[in-house]
Amino acid sequence: MKGGAAVPETGRILVVDDTPANIKLLDAVLGSQGYTVIPAASGAEALALVDEELPDLILLDILMPGMDGYEVCRRLRDQPATAHLPVIMITASETRDKVKGLDAGADDFLAKPFDQAELLARVRSLLRVKRYHDIIQRQAGRIRRFLSPQLVELIESSTDDSVLTSHRRKVAVLFCDLRGSTAFSEATEPEEFMAALAEFHDVTGELVTAFDATVGHFAGDGFMVFFNDPVPCDNPAESAVRLAVAMRDAMGTVKQHWARLGHEVGFGVGIALGYATLGEVGFQARRDYTAIGRVVALASRLCDEASDGEILVSPQVQDAVENIVKSERLAELTLKGFHKPIAPYNMLGLVEDQAPE
Repeated sequence: MKGGAAVPETGRILVVDDTPANIKLLDAVLGSQGYTVIPAASGAEALALVDEELPDLILLDILMPGMDGYEVCRRLRDQPATAHLPVIMITASETRDKVKGLDAGADDFLAKPFDQAELLARVRSLLRVKRYHDIIQRQAGRIRRFLSPQLVELIESSTDDSVLTSHRRKVAVLFCDLRGSTAFSEATEPEEFMAALAEFHDVTGELVTAFDATVGHFAGDGFMVFFNDPVPCDNPAESAVRLAVAMRDAMGTVKQHWARLGHEVGFGVGIALGYATLGEVGFQARRDYTAIGRVVALASRLCDEASDGEILVSPQVQDAVENIVKSERLAELTLKGFHKPIAPYNMLGLVEDQAPE
């Protein structure tokens, strides 16, 4: 700003040096510019302070007794939380120091005796890079909330967008939703209904993540997940049934809580096994990754037919899990969009959960 005082710099800088005079000098230079200096007299102390103080940058002397600067840097790079923390190594300006420092993960170097202007320029440069990195990480964190963890990992590990292109695969599709939610929403304030939905999504969402299911889409009081894409699994039908049983158990406690508040809300599940077309759908500004096909429609219809506490599965799912479940065959159903009647099975529980007679 013209005619005004210089705007002070901001940032927390960890200065690591076993010589107190060097720390005092760096504190005076950096502190005069507005930086907060955190001193550390050894490598071990520096690593402990990183966890406690969360610095934005480290000025790291190489030659220290015990743990030297190279080892400190290597340990920082081995931890995800500090893998990208900027490190400037203070060297004797020898080529071999710089080579070893680069191998250890240093970002920049400063030769002794250092020039103050050069020191401040290098600090400003790396702090600017860190700010950009932090912004990107925060934005990526927001984006991850809208995608399944498996899909995020696949996209990040892929070198192109081919993983999102349309393809066919055999998947187990699970639909679940609340019964009586419309009456619930009409009889309560919107805030109370939204709080109940949040409780439903928190409980079931935690299980969806634990079972590595891929979320296809949300529909207010219900959602769809599927197994065996994009990450393959050995028995997608079994994974889907185990998830459904776990959700039913968890929702039992939630429903008891709602009942005490006077809300009669149920929970039902439908599962089908078959081939689907998978990939991204949508338009340029908004895309989803989902499954499309007869198996999806069948799982949705079975979910519609499920009463409170029921997990209705297709005959194909029953055949794939018959050794691990106790189930009952129900009467044939004529489902919308399907010409032939289908006799679903209701999953009563897992065999391993049954008490011995």
